[in-house]
Amino acid sequence: MSLSLERYTERHPHTVDAVTVFGLFGCAIFGSVITTPDSGRPPQEWPAQILIAVVSCVAVVKGRSHPRTGVIVTAAGAVLMAAGGYLLSPLLLAPVMAALYWLATLTDSRTTRVYGCLTMAAVVATGLIADPSGHSLLLRTVGPVLWLMLPLTFGGKSRLRRAYTESVHARAAHAERTREEEARLRVAEERLRIARELHDVVAHHMAVANAQAGTAAHLARSHPEQAQRILADLTSTTSSALLELRATVGVLRQADDPDADSLEPAPGLYRLPELISACESAGLALTVTTEGEPRPLTPGVDLTAYRIIQEALTNVTKHAAGRAARVQLAYRDSRLLITVTNDGPVAAAATVPGGGFGLMGMRERAHSVGGDLRAGPRAAGGYEVTTALPIHSQALEERREVPAGEEATA
Repeated sequence: MSLSLERYTERHPHTVDAVTVFGLFGCAIFGSVITTPDSGRPPQEWPAQILIAVVSCVAVVKGRSHPRTGVIVTAAGAVLMAAGGYLLSPLLLAPVMAALYWLATLTDSRTTRVYGCLTMAAVVATGLIADPSGHSLLLRTVGPVLWLMLPLTFGGKSRLRRAYTESVHARAAHAERTREEEARLRVAEERLRIARELHDVVAHHMAVANAQAGTAAHLARSHPEQAQRILADLTSTTSSALLELRATVGVLRQADDPDADSLEPAPGLYRLPELISACESAGLALTVTTEGEPRPLTPGVDLTAYRIIQEALTNVTKHAAGRAARVQLAYRDSRLLITVTNDGPVAAAATVPGGGFGLMGMRERAHSVGGDLRAGPRAAGGYEVTTALPIHSQALEERREVPAGEEATA
């Protein structure tokens, strides 16, 4: 009900002001004629009473914008009425009670305590000093204090309720902003991932296809059989490129799209022989060595390892003058070390750290799974890409839990 009253006050301020003025004025005038049976009747100075009541009621209305001024003016009116020997009843104190309510609602607790205590002290002290009508001590002390504390209590609760409501709205707005920012961040991350996948697929397969086509054209007259084998490999390379492009772009389709086909598994080191074969068919001599016992990798690390090797060999195919490269896989305790080197000189664009999207993509991929990557010219000549990727224990445990028969079947 209080919330409805506050909303009505905000929508119809002038109507509420008029009702407040007339209501408080009637309470003040009626309270000025109330006496006790054992006390004398105070002198009826109607012009003064009416003037004090009007000023106090107007001050209450203005107290919503100037609560301190409203309390001072209404407290002065209550002191004047107490000095005139009037009984400090709740009706007579209605204007100052309303002003104290607005003070407690609109200001802080310290201001409320200071102004409230000063008002009660002034009213009670005046009632004790000027006591011509002989009212009882209880009515002159305890009564005014209790009546004036009542609006302070309700006003404080109203302030706390309003602060709580504002905090709830602020938290809701913050949660909404955070949710929108998180959604935008996820969209940006997904776009970056898709762009990285497209770059890896297109750059590698197109570089290999270009090298295969050039080699086949060079050998077409002198070695037609070898040129035919390279052209057959070229067909396999372009088909693989189309399949990976289809799988990558397929994630952009809606889940309920009836035309969406099932996507093939993400590539990993299990496709390394296929990658080596494609590069060798393009005229690149490759040497692959493995140190330590190969261990299963998590899908993210497996994909990252494959893409880094793919991108490094693509850079060798595009930029290196030499046609030989080495790929080394070293399984350590908790890391997989991958090194891709070539001995020939490289183009200037490839020697700039972070100077291409390929190097940037490899570095981002390594960092995304908790690894690191270094790339640059070798002191002995050529170029080297080295990355260290974590071997998570979770993948090892899952591997150990598979029975021997099932593992052999897989």
